[in-house]
Amino acid sequence: MTSAARDADGPQNTARDPARDPVVAAVVVTFDRRDLLDEALTAIGAQTRAPDRIVVVDNASQDGTAAMVRDRFPGADLVELPRNVGGAGGFGAGMARALDADLLWLLDDDTVPEPQALRALLDARERATAADGPPALVASRVVWTDGRDHPMNTPRAKPRVRAAELEVARAAGCVPVRSASFVSVLVDAAAVRERGLPVADYFLWNDDFEFTTRLLRGRRGVLCPGSVVVHKTKVFGGADADPGDRFFYEVRNKIWLFTGSPGLAPPERVLYAGSTLRRWSRTFASSSDRAVLRRALLRGVGKGLFTRPRPTAELLREVGVDAPPPSGRGRYRSSR
Repeated sequence: MTSAARDADGPQNTARDPARDPVVAAVVVTFDRRDLLDEALTAIGAQTRAPDRIVVVDNASQDGTAAMVRDRFPGADLVELPRNVGGAGGFGAGMARALDADLLWLLDDDTVPEPQALRALLDARERATAADGPPALVASRVVWTDGRDHPMNTPRAKPRVRAAELEVARAAGCVPVRSASFVSVLVDAAAVRERGLPVADYFLWNDDFEFTTRLLRGRRGVLCPGSVVVHKTKVFGGADADPGDRFFYEVRNKIWLFTGSPGLAPPERVLYAGSTLRRWSRTFASSSDRAVLRRALLRGVGKGLFTRPRPTAELLREVGVDAPPPSGRGRYRSSR
């Protein structure tokens, strides 16, 4: 999908400078949220700097999502998966489809970007370029429907930032971050090709944390407050607010992350493990059904300690998606 902005720029046979005019592929993953997806795709298409391609991954929705996309957004690249592989598998499939782009703009299906959101991300990326190149990741500011910062999607600030890195980020109007969420983040496709796709077997929760920490280890990432998106969740709050049976994924995936992901250095594992235990304690304290959480915790601990995630390429092949292996260091230790 070619952006209207680029079409109006005159002759199309001139050489393209990827640093200043990168090809951007928006990747949106959806499951049974047809109306929200319609709103999200409409807002993506209305950007002042539209993405060059839009890849929509439908996780086997049963509500007419695929038909709506074909009817309302015929220019989108629709990937229809035969079964639901969760957000982790969906983003893995979408990124694999779009890896020939320069940059990947990752968004949830209930995310409505303001008209300048992508333009602001690209401008921040250019302003934050330093001697080591542009940042590998630029995240949007995520707000709820009433304009408050959404606690579910707050990027983790980068600890112990070097003075030079902090200065580059501040000069660009940004903040250095160590991780970000898939709600709206612009990532360098070359870094993804080197470090690998999200771990598809996570299915739900912590897939974006694992992926972005792995992508950013030894690299720079920033939060751009000028890029604003609205995350239209049903309620205002964090993902850990009385999660019920889904707490299983939080526990299993965190154990997988701390024991197998190359994204965190040893001191970071200690830091984030401590904050995880505190958050789990708060989740139990505020839960209306601790018995459900206790069962989910025990199942998650068992699976986390005694299994490993399946290789992403293997899982994606089962749903008809070819996924290239990482080209460099930073591979996740899987079961094979």
